Amino acid sequence: MHPSAVRMGNAFVARVIVRKKEGEVNSLGNLGIFASRAAAVQFAIRSGIAFVDDRPLPAAPFQRTDAYSQER
Repeated sequence: MHPSAVRMGNAFVARVIVRKKEGEVNSLGNLGIFASRAAAVQFAIRSGIAFVDDRPLPAAPFQRTDAYSQER
């Protein structure tokens, strides 16, 4: 699992790439927007664990619908 936080303006976007035991690699895309890098990475880790365990992904605290929520 490779969690990351990408800075977008004054916020951080959580992302994670997961490699399952079978070798399948999945990027879960933009998972949510956070005020700190640490919070974004922690959320990415929780999301990656949920994905590997075949559980629903956790809901992000909020989503932006403007241009900053889109990948540039």
